Amino acid sequence: MAVAQDLLGPMGYDVLEVSLKGAGNNKVLTVRLERKDEVPISVEELERASRVLEGELDRLDLIQGTYRLEVESPGPDRPLLTPRHFERFAGLKAKVRSPKGNFTGRIEEVGQDSVTFLVDKELRTLKIGEFKANLAEWPETPR
Repeated sequence: MAVAQDLLGPMGYDVLEVSLKGAGNNKVLTVRLERKDEVPISVEELERASRVLEGELDRLDLIQGTYRLEVESPGPDRPLLTPRHFERFAGLKAKVRSPKGNFTGRIEEVGQDSVTFLVDKELRTLKIGEFKANLAEWPETPR
């Protein structure tokens, strides 16, 4: 992830997720990114980021064998990783996975290091970094 962020960050993008799946010659490297200014990312920007990233990955030869690179926008199951992400989508529902259990809840309050969700009329507060969350509903207008 560091290589992708170091390369794409100066271009105005935040790398949200990097995953490598598959084996042998069927590997797929998926990079999910968004614009730092939070404006929806365009297809042209994704293509540009893909070309830049592909060139650097080939130069560094970090992945053995052949692989397919997919650079995409966060999409409807967007990961929520930082306090800013939760603030941006406050009022919407998130799917949460934590050691204390999994649930879907509305993002109610965001602190410096915690998020409070409304789940079945009950508030649950979790510390950021101790759970994983994805957006469970998409806003009507871009945020």
